[in-house]
Amino acid sequence: MADQPLKRTPLYDVHKALGAKIVEYAGFEMPVTYPAGITAEHKAVREAVGIFDVSHMGEFEVTGPDRNAFVQRVTCNDVGALKTGQAQYSAILTEQGTFVDDCLVYRFDDKIMLVVNASNAEKDWAAIVDQKGGANVRLRDISDETGLLALQGPKAEALLAPLASIPVGAIPYYHFATGKVAGAQCFISRTGYTGEDGFELYVRAADTEKLWHALAGAGRAEPCGLGARDTLRLEAGLPLYGNDIDDTVTPYEAGLNFIVKLDKGATFTGEAALKRQKLEGITRRLVGFKVLEQRMVGRHGMDVYFQGKKTDIVRSGTVTPTVGAAIGTTYLPKERANPGTQFDIDVRGKRAVAEVVKLPFVPHRTKK
Repeated sequence: MADQPLKRTPLYDVHKALGAKIVEYAGFEMPVTYPAGITAEHKAVREAVGIFDVSHMGEFEVTGPDRNAFVQRVTCNDVGALKTGQAQYSAILTEQGTFVDDCLVYRFDDKIMLVVNASNAEKDWAAIVDQKGGANVRLRDISDETGLLALQGPKAEALLAPLASIPVGAIPYYHFATGKVAGAQCFISRTGYTGEDGFELYVRAADTEKLWHALAGAGRAEPCGLGARDTLRLEAGLPLYGNDIDDTVTPYEAGLNFIVKLDKGATFTGEAALKRQKLEGITRRLVGFKVLEQRMVGRHGMDVYFQGKKTDIVRSGTVTPTVGAAIGTTYLPKERANPGTQFDIDVRGKRAVAEVVKLPFVPHRTKK
């Protein structure tokens, strides 16, 4: 079978015109960085405002009378706790209680929208459809018709407010509202993946470019690529599927206990396995670390050793601009997963000493 051609977001030509370095990511041709470089893009988000094209993400719409009960069954957080206009971080799990994917759940008056990782969209769709059974719901994959821009940083609200038809300053964290931005109809969500205040704007694919030009550029938001997105989310201690979480890891092991609601009054996929694990206790835990050796960096996939024995690999790892040091994540035995614990990373045949530090590496400054 021939390889699937790579997809492009509605902004592909814009990224090319801006001189972005384009890489393959999750089946898409995506900008990894622009000419200013990852450090400048990262600092723009921490100090002012940056804009990301994240139109590659997957969006699924659930309508019909059973929509809330259905999404309760396929995700582990409590959809019943959401009011209209609220969002929550959640996950789609396997029967073993491990991650099919992490996701965002948006509750509207008449529908629910699930937002999933691009690399998992096909697998997620199959997992959800597989659980439909006799539920009176209609499922639609609206990924291709939806554009998504993330406007992130302490100056995001000031940039967005004069362009919006609704008072965006009144939208609390993890809430959303429907309105126009620069004339384009959007779902305006106060969410993000950077640890900073900001918004994610869901828009019709055809309006994505118009919205980008209203927000990006000199005196407005700095265009940012996947490189800065990764350094920002790592500093904020936010997990990335395929690195920190995957189908071998449960939310309890990943320190995401808050997304598991065992008492929500509805059975969900993976619940029995998680009840067991809660009773028996976890044996390992995701930790953040700092490399103590100068000029040594623990990168994804490098082997991790504790007291001479291999315990895991580096899940995420790089040097990040705000911390200014080599940081990362790995899994350690639960009793050793405390700040101050030291372990070794095999960096190209040499052992580098790393120390567990408290997550996040950089405090969150999201609007509460």
